[in-house]
Amino acid sequence: MLKKFRDAFKVKDIRNKLIYTFFALIVVRIGSQLPIPGVSRDYFASFFQGQTALNFFDAMTGGSFSTLSVFALSITPYITSSIIMQLLTIAIPRLEELQKDGEEGRKKITEWTRYIAVVLALMESTAMAVGFGRSGYFEGGFSATAVIISVAALTAGSAFLMWLGERITEKGVGNGISIILLINIVSRIPEDMKNIFMNKVMKVSSVGGKFAAGVLVVGIILVMVIFIIILSDGERRISVQYAKKLQGRRMVGGQSSHIPLKVNTAGVIPVIFAGSLMSFPIVIASFFGVAPQSGDGATLIQKLLKVCNQNDWCNIKNIYEFKYTLGLLVYIVLVIFFAYFYTSVTFNPIEVANNMKKQGGFIPGIRPGKPTTDYLTKVLNYVIFIGAVGLTIVAVVPIIFSGAFDASVSFSGTSLIIIVGVVLETMKQIDAQMLVRHYKGFLGE
Repeated sequence: MLKKFRDAFKVKDIRNKLIYTFFALIVVRIGSQLPIPGVSRDYFASFFQGQTALNFFDAMTGGSFSTLSVFALSITPYITSSIIMQLLTIAIPRLEELQKDGEEGRKKITEWTRYIAVVLALMESTAMAVGFGRSGYFEGGFSATAVIISVAALTAGSAFLMWLGERITEKGVGNGISIILLINIVSRIPEDMKNIFMNKVMKVSSVGGKFAAGVLVVGIILVMVIFIIILSDGERRISVQYAKKLQGRRMVGGQSSHIPLKVNTAGVIPVIFAGSLMSFPIVIASFFGVAPQSGDGATLIQKLLKVCNQNDWCNIKNIYEFKYTLGLLVYIVLVIFFAYFYTSVTFNPIEVANNMKKQGGFIPGIRPGKPTTDYLTKVLNYVIFIGAVGLTIVAVVPIIFSGAFDASVSFSGTSLIIIVGVVLETMKQIDAQMLVRHYKGFLGE
């Protein structure tokens, strides 16, 4: 990896892109420290300490959410908007036609995605300002002016990050939105690792115990990273043969190809959806001052909130608290469900089979038409299940580790999937740019 980076840095064009990306990420981290005018950061810091459901969101924003900076919303509105547009493209024929229209159609969809992202940022910032405004969110008290300033700062910060991400894609190494998300997550890992080692490893009495605990922590992280790399790169290739046909005086076709079905077809989306659904009741309840709680004085709603709270799962130290691990089973079911659901709306076996038939392609041993569709559906369901199980393992291991050893951190299996995926994709893009440069040099351009 370091050798590839050194080779890439020797190429002037790629070096300029790397430097541009580096300074753009510095701007992201500086903006993450700029406070919103008129907002009490002390109030929100104290509020955030008891809201473990918001830890993942804080990790996605690089700590900007808990410190209430102008980048507190980060690029999450844009990510949500992209997912919405992707789902709408499947449901609305007009959007599906635009997507098939080539570059112009994709530009139009991207433009609408930006508009929806700004609207979502406006809605989220307004909900924050109004929801927290009456309980000490503003230093000068709740007022229309304070709300407008807060909403404008949060919306502008999110829109600026969206613009900067597109500039990184255009003038940097590419994949700008994902790289901003990556730097936000990575920025929190050193602090989390320090907390784990200081609060868990260093508290072990013997030197040998400290060493064993440290090796255990590092070992779990390394094993998960290797597992995620295998999960991200794994794919099932379905062979496709194209029949020969006569065009003019030439015989064309006859070549073989394949349809790559990635094992982790849906990526990190199922884990994000499942985690968001489990956290949503806790976030809503926090607006009304209701927190997860157990014991004789707890209400039914408070106990249900503990079922939804990841930090209350797998508590093996207290058998009475272990019952709330029921929420983990619900979480696993949701991950598997969304893995199938998201793949079903992004990969259509009927459309793939029809396109193959039009181009004279067929799967060896499978007749074109409905048999091909049935075969693709069968293979796809098998691949999705393997990917969903892999995703579940990655998402659940940190939760079990956190509950069993009380080692709560902001990054999770979801964060590791994003980190590994973005790094691998960025490396592939740099390799592709270097390959194009070598071809140009070979051709004497």
